[in-house]
Amino acid sequence: MIQRRKFIKQVALFGATSGLAVGHAHASPVRTDVEKTLRLYNIHTGEKVEATFWAEGRYIDDEVQMLDMLLRDHRANEVQAMQRKLYHHLYKLQTMLDPKQGVHIISGYRSASTNQYLRNNSNGVAKKSLHMQGRAIDIRMPGVSTRDVSKAARTMRIGGVGYYPKSGFVHLDTGRVRQWGG
Repeated sequence: MIQRRKFIKQVALFGATSGLAVGHAHASPVRTDVEKTLRLYNIHTGEKVEATFWAEGRYIDDEVQMLDMLLRDHRANEVQAMQRKLYHHLYKLQTMLDPKQGVHIISGYRSASTNQYLRNNSNGVAKKSLHMQGRAIDIRMPGVSTRDVSKAARTMRIGGVGYYPKSGFVHLDTGRVRQWGG
């Protein structure tokens, strides 16, 4: 697991040098009496983060920045502030399914150049992907079938859910409610 202080330093340094936008709030209906913690693992960088992004009725900016850093475009090494509503959706899904190894991140933020690269070299990558806006994430949960992750996400009815059984991941986004795949 990444040492918390080291990771926070990386976030602070990267934010200062990249113009990372932090500290902005996105309106979303959330309970104020619950602490919300995400356990994430980035399969490409090997980084792990356990971050309490919501407590005492507010966002914890340092923790949100740690999540944003983990979800950065690792190919272009660019960080984008992710839409915070996405973290609430992911938290709800994590709570429903209780993956013992946390949530594995396949893809978070994507720069335009990374998105174009993926479009040229694989199938199913949207030209105007919500990944480029920090509004989408591709995940898997070891110990929980991809089918079950997809079913649970679809029952939440809180955005787009794509099911990719052959590739072994589920896409979540904060766009309009819709679903595709399997």
